[in-house]
Amino acid sequence: MKPITYLNRYTKKIETEQVYGEGFLKWAYGNPIGKIALHSFIKRPFFSKWYGKRMNDPKTREKIAPFIVDYEMDADDFLDDPESFGHFNDFFYRKLKPTARPISDSTEVVFPADGRHLGFENAEDVAGVFVKGQQWDLSKLIANDEIYEEFKDGSLVLSRLCPVDYHRYHFPLAGTPGKTELINGPLFSVSPIALRNNLNYMWENKRTRTVLETPNHGKVLIMEIGATCVGSIHQTYEPEKAVTKGQEKGYFAFGGSSTITIFQKGKVTLDADLLENSAKQQELYAKMGDHMGK
Repeated sequence: MKPITYLNRYTKKIETEQVYGEGFLKWAYGNPIGKIALHSFIKRPFFSKWYGKRMNDPKTREKIAPFIVDYEMDADDFLDDPESFGHFNDFFYRKLKPTARPISDSTEVVFPADGRHLGFENAEDVAGVFVKGQQWDLSKLIANDEIYEEFKDGSLVLSRLCPVDYHRYHFPLAGTPGKTELINGPLFSVSPIALRNNLNYMWENKRTRTVLETPNHGKVLIMEIGATCVGSIHQTYEPEKAVTKGQEKGYFAFGGSSTITIFQKGKVTLDADLLENSAKQQELYAKMGDHMGK
């Protein structure tokens, strides 16, 4: 199985992802016995809830320091001292100092999360994402005919968060968000290791849907996608109350996951480096608050 690589916007280099739980993922999605376990219980919400509760055990504090070292994380960005976390989940959905993620200027749309991003001018035409030949189904992903009709011709950004990433997600523009709607489903992994086998996991998984009304950029559809071992998707914003660009929307408990941002047609022009790399099925690593379009 080929390694997962991405272009780092800041180093300008192709880097290889250090996959947390790589052995387990390859077994579950590539081994015949692993696939039986996957469909029997790994994809079931109770498995992720059980694992999420394990990450709330105070004993998991001992995992934090080695994790920071192994994944070369910059603890200076953390709002709180690593020693202050009560368990691994506390550390996992940690907050950062405001200076760690400056928000790009007023003319630009910003990435909603740290992660590896793919961007497409047409949300219907997400050809070759993760593997050639698989069909993308925007209608099933959105799961609402009226909302689908509003966004089907717009641009789309998929932001994939790994377990090593900052796991709070934010609003890409200022505006007024509506209520978050839950779409229930199983919890498959959203790692490329899994999506190379079946892209359908993106629109089968448990996910949430929020429409943000903006003053100058029309409506923005924001979705959070659950995944294996994600204990829950937490929303921290207040519906129907105005938000600023870069304001926190919520956070994921333990596990890697994804957010999807969809704009209406003609409202946003995505950044050239995002589009160029996505056309080559190459993810672009960028941080929350950095520009992703105008």
